Amino acid sequence: MIKSLHIKDFALIDELDVQFQPGLNVLTGQTGAGKSIIIGALHMILGERADTDVIRKGADKAISEAFIYVGKNDYLKNLLEEQSIDYSEELILRREIRQHGSRAFINDTPVNISVLKQVGDQLVDLHGQYDHQLLLKEEHHQGVIDQFDSIEPVLESYQKEYRSMQDLQKQLRDLRKKERELKDKTELYKFQVKELETAELDPHEEEELEAEMNLLDNAEDLDQKASAITEIGNGDEVSLMDMLNTIKLNLEDMARIEPEFGTYLQEVTTARISIQETIQFAERYRDRIEFNPQRLEKLRQRQSELNRLQKKYQRSIPDLISYLNEIKSELNVAENFDVEIERIEKKIEDQAHILKEKAVDLHEEREAIGRYLSDDIVLSLKNLGIQHGQFKVEVAWRFLGKGWIDIDGQKVDCNEDGCDDVRFFISTNKGEDPKPLATIASGGEVSRVMLSLKSILAREQKLPVMIFDEIDTGISGEISEKVGRVMRGLSEMCQIVAITHQPQIASQAHKHYKVQKVEEDDRTVTKILPLSDEEHIREVASLMSGEQITESALTSARELIDRGGMRN
Repeated sequence: MIKSLHIKDFALIDELDVQFQPGLNVLTGQTGAGKSIIIGALHMILGERADTDVIRKGADKAISEAFIYVGKNDYLKNLLEEQSIDYSEELILRREIRQHGSRAFINDTPVNISVLKQVGDQLVDLHGQYDHQLLLKEEHHQGVIDQFDSIEPVLESYQKEYRSMQDLQKQLRDLRKKERELKDKTELYKFQVKELETAELDPHEEEELEAEMNLLDNAEDLDQKASAITEIGNGDEVSLMDMLNTIKLNLEDMARIEPEFGTYLQEVTTARISIQETIQFAERYRDRIEFNPQRLEKLRQRQSELNRLQKKYQRSIPDLISYLNEIKSELNVAENFDVEIERIEKKIEDQAHILKEKAVDLHEEREAIGRYLSDDIVLSLKNLGIQHGQFKVEVAWRFLGKGWIDIDGQKVDCNEDGCDDVRFFISTNKGEDPKPLATIASGGEVSRVMLSLKSILAREQKLPVMIFDEIDTGISGEISEKVGRVMRGLSEMCQIVAITHQPQIASQAHKHYKVQKVEEDDRTVTKILPLSDEEHIREVASLMSGEQITESALTSARELIDRGGMRN
């Protein structure tokens, strides 16, 4: 239950604190006093969209905060622990709206608005003034049925198979599209495969070509340089090796006298060996040098061919090899399209059988819920003054002449939520057949159907809090008293916060609050006042007779309140 609500700088509200009680909490006040502003602040806490227009003039931000007792709730516990929020049986939900965005908190920990909404959906059912209109739109009827707990696992099972079917259908569409595209490219791909395979591409060939051409191109120069090295080392008159041998012999003699020459002897010995090896390598290398203009020309032609292919395809040699493998694979697919399409179509056929089973399960569960809901609503409508009411939930297959599955030989169109059209039918007069709710129900009848639905869903979903913003639209008098009694009975299962203009409903309150506008410092502000027992009587009387409260109105108010207390 909502234990307390704090609102600051929200629309006409300067600062407001209210402590709600268990049972039926009723808010009354003149039109425009700000009752709906309070509901708007609750909407904000529950993660609904909020505009910066709600920020009170002159303030930096609008704040709405609720202290809610939730008890034990495994879903919320897991959800909050995923967000690194310690779970407790009492939660503080807070929302701040600023000029440049909003912030949300749970137990003072920042959270995304989506998380705040997930938590709010588990705690509060908020029925706004315009939710009646949703009931008149048949596209929302399925959503009502799907709020029952038994639907969820069946719907999830169906949706899993539906998504699998979507994936298969996409694969088939992509394959057929590819088939059409490849038909135009097949001849080109065949030519390119032949051209690239004939080229016998090697990812390392360019480097090897460059290296070999460089040697052939510089063969004469290499031979001359190697010859010069050999001649220096092995000259007929005085060679470099002879000079080094002379230096080595002298250093050996000097080192025996002066040890310091030992270091230089070692260096000269090493240099002599290195130079001798170099000269010998140069001699051997001359024998390997190839003078082959024909081979060089052949390599240049090969290089030119590789350059042509790279320029033509705008790819490097390694990328050309990858491209060749890619188009060969594409051609292989093109040659086997019929086989691949047949394989996917067989999988789709098998998946259609699975999807049909899940769709039938979902359809039958919705029908079962529909029958249960119909019976309960008829009983509830009797308590709300519609003695001979009939209510029927029609769950019909969506036969549109197209679809993935067949039912009784007809194609059924399916979507993410199933293959059904759900419609509510009602009759409020004896002897009349039920007709679509949207076409015959009056405002007061729709209100009573909505309250019946809310009562049943509250029992099924076990939500801690239900908020009604003028659910009594279109009703008055004795019917209002019946509605009030139903709401008071409903408050035994969950906390109810209700805005009403009806004295018969206000009289049923366990706790009554008056919302009013007052002038403070040349500004209009909204206040909410918890009423004492005597003030409760006077406010109910005021709703009955207006601003001038008569003794007869007070007497009637007391009788109305006493009657409500005795019945509950």
